[in-house]
Amino acid sequence: SKKFGSKFESYTTDQFAFRDSWTTLKARCEFAVGKKENKGVYLCGNDTLIEGYKPPDKKQLDTNISAVKDFSENAGVPVYFALVPGNSEINSRLIPQNAPNSSQNEIIDYCYEKSGAKNIDIYSALADHADEYIFYRTDHHWTSLGAFYAYEKLMDSMGIAPAPLSSFSPVTVSDSFYGTIYSQSGISWVKPDTIEIFTEQDDTTEVMNYSGAEPSEGKLYDYAFLGKKDKYSMFMGGNTPLSTIKTKNTEAPSILIIRDSYVNSLIPFLQNDFSEIHVMDLRYYKVQLMTSTVTDYIKEHDIDEVLICYSVYNFGTDANVFMLR
Repeated sequence: SKKFGSKFESYTTDQFAFRDSWTTLKARCEFAVGKKENKGVYLCGNDTLIEGYKPPDKKQLDTNISAVKDFSENAGVPVYFALVPGNSEINSRLIPQNAPNSSQNEIIDYCYEKSGAKNIDIYSALADHADEYIFYRTDHHWTSLGAFYAYEKLMDSMGIAPAPLSSFSPVTVSDSFYGTIYSQSGISWVKPDTIEIFTEQDDTTEVMNYSGAEPSEGKLYDYAFLGKKDKYSMFMGGNTPLSTIKTKNTEAPSILIIRDSYVNSLIPFLQNDFSEIHVMDLRYYKVQLMTSTVTDYIKEHDIDEVLICYSVYNFGTDANVFMLR
């Protein structure tokens, strides 16, 4: 199967002697001779690392948006569709002029025109707050504040009154977070990010993860990850094939969210607005979908609404979205 060779190669690459030192030295040399980027990552103001956006393969993008349209027409419940632009779009002004950085907003417009779903304008929600700390400086994800502004827009689109920002009490749980863009760039002299949570898990909220043969108890926040490199995985404990969240609001509607990792930090905001939140990641739910469909899941669990939420980059490149059909 070649799995051993692949894993051994990954191990030796990661364990290369003085790897981090050599990578940092290369990055410093690049900047010393006047370059403004290293490995496709730009060092911008306030120690912000931004990776330029490359447009996806047109065929893959069309396959994915066609699957969304097909699903929207056959789901039997309202389907909402949200694409999340990255920092390279919202703060494109920070990237050196003429640097390779395609428009994510054009991709969003293209997909929304063809989706057949109820599109949610996350772009405007983030662009209106571009000067705030809505994206991590060393990672590709949005911060909890960025997720809040998306939550506001989502609730407005669904006809639900969102909780105001003033009702939350942000707490810093880490001030030493370095994300994936930092690891990729070799630019190791920037200051770390902070991770905040805006609301605790309610005592009555029950989380179950379905990763193996038997379900296991999950958490909205798994603080054990704060002691690891992948600190963002503290939200929901990282990506799982399927998680279910039951709240005390039994009279509220239920929702199925088909998503990537951006949604992990959005989910805590939804505790007071839904009775059940089902969270499905098509990248890891493939085995189950060999014998049933997402539409079957909606019927079986009496789901009221569906949200499809991806970052623009992941939606354009994920080869599993076709399973929505």
